[in-house]
Amino acid sequence: MTNQAITSPAAETNRFAMSVDVEDYFQVWAFSDIIARDSWDGFDLRVGDSTRACLDLFDAHNAKATFFTLGWVAERDPELIREIVARGHELGSHGWDHTKADQQSREEFHADVCKTKAVLEDISGAEVKGYRAAGFSIGAKTPWAHEVLAECGHTYSSSTHPIAHDHYGDMTAERNAYYPLNGAVFIEAPVATVEMFGKRLSAGGGGWFRAAPFMVTKPLISRASKTLDGPVIFYFHPWEIDPNQPRMARAKLKSKLRHYLGLGRMEAKLGKLLSEHSWSRIDNALGLGAVS
Repeated sequence: MTNQAITSPAAETNRFAMSVDVEDYFQVWAFSDIIARDSWDGFDLRVGDSTRACLDLFDAHNAKATFFTLGWVAERDPELIREIVARGHELGSHGWDHTKADQQSREEFHADVCKTKAVLEDISGAEVKGYRAAGFSIGAKTPWAHEVLAECGHTYSSSTHPIAHDHYGDMTAERNAYYPLNGAVFIEAPVATVEMFGKRLSAGGGGWFRAAPFMVTKPLISRASKTLDGPVIFYFHPWEIDPNQPRMARAKLKSKLRHYLGLGRMEAKLGKLLSEHSWSRIDNALGLGAVS
């Protein structure tokens, strides 16, 4: 079944799948060169409040989502994890501490994945089916990653964003959800993209959505729904709707622009997007039998 594209009745019904990468403002890759992981406990956590703001936004628009959550965050705010599940959303894994898959050995990745899944499930009481690698870092450098995820009990990954980018991506990679493993029913479900004018463009959220005017990104997302075989997977982070977060004065100008551009407009834009379509959890959109 390697690289075989998948379709399902659920994917046709739930064309749009929302996801949130639950990490705090000081844990992002834009600031990883100035903030060490062993200093994280010195920062005030804002991710609980910003994630609950996401939950309220989804409630207001009758939307469901998948919350890919760091184990580090779950360990420090277990009530947030239980609230995500209690409010009808899917809990997924974002790894323990935002270390990229391609910066770990197979053994290190296995330990990270299995530990995070176990902690999330113990706190929430819910099965954790999905995984998203930090920085969309599953690809040619990690040929063992999907096998490890399956070994640890995950049934799908949404760890690729197949575009050209300076931190991640492969614009020749598969755009549709597919089975990456021979003999195993395990799904890789990429973030949404479109192909236009001989180029591949992101239609899956994150900084692209935050930076561009809504009237630019709206038709891209609609086009993705017409050209992708499976669900249109969109993502963002809780810190993107937290415009009052502390500023990192020591960060490089490029990092500041990447992180802070459009924060004040992001929540309103998300509200418009949530009103445009009916949004589901990724497990539902992939036909994995969840009940929302």
